[in-house]
Amino acid sequence: MLKKIKNKTVNNSPIGIFDSGLGGLTVMSAINKALPLENLIYFGDTARVPYGSKSKDIVIKYSKEIASFLMKHKVKLIVVACNTASAFALAVLKKTLEVPVIGVIEPGSKAAVCASKNKKIGVIGTEGTINSGSYPREIDKISKCEVYQQACPLLVPLVEEGWNDEEITDVIVKKYMKPLLSKRIDTLVLGCTHYPLLKKTFEKNAGSKVILIDSAEATAGEVKNVLNKKRLFADEKSRKFLRFYVSDNPDKFKSIGSRFFSKKISCVKKIECFG
Repeated sequence: MLKKIKNKTVNNSPIGIFDSGLGGLTVMSAINKALPLENLIYFGDTARVPYGSKSKDIVIKYSKEIASFLMKHKVKLIVVACNTASAFALAVLKKTLEVPVIGVIEPGSKAAVCASKNKKIGVIGTEGTINSGSYPREIDKISKCEVYQQACPLLVPLVEEGWNDEEITDVIVKKYMKPLLSKRIDTLVLGCTHYPLLKKTFEKNAGSKVILIDSAEATAGEVKNVLNKKRLFADEKSRKFLRFYVSDNPDKFKSIGSRFFSKKISCVKKIECFG
């Protein structure tokens, strides 16, 4: 929905955001805070989560199906709020879609390079994200840095259980952090969209000298930059809406998702899984 207001282009169409499940809600939350006037649509592929254990071809297939669903809602921009889908499918979506497409890896990498003074950067994420090598490759495109990675497979289930502040979580985070801190990193990328919920625990164990890069916040900043560049901001008088769709178990998504979104999610619509 485009219109002109005093030589300013306005587009009240929604921003589409998708993830394999719940984690992308932290990205949606960051976008909602950074751009409070924008209409947002979220799709969580809860019937087929997780993506990290699936092949590249399957992740691309799923991502194209979800992007097609979002395009039917006339979105003006798509955010791939999933590290695995960003690593495997982002380039394909950028080539095939007529709207801007933003992933979570490039914004987080840019922010890390800008923040690091000693050029020693740590990256934590799921096994799939770490094994893909997507963050080291992206960081290397920007600047020559030493990048040290650590897979943290136990953290996602702990976050989804709501054990963010439990002693066991603190112990596990400390153990995961130890090899990275031994490399004297000064910057740490939270390379999983679940991890912003553990930010206090990471801050405690990383220490004040290590800067944490929240990829959700970095992605929200990139969305804002693209909307500004493309002149696609929503009108201040537009009717604001937030919509949530899943491929399975909307009740569970609604109850757990509210923690990730930092606001109560009152309505979630299930759509039939893609063919």
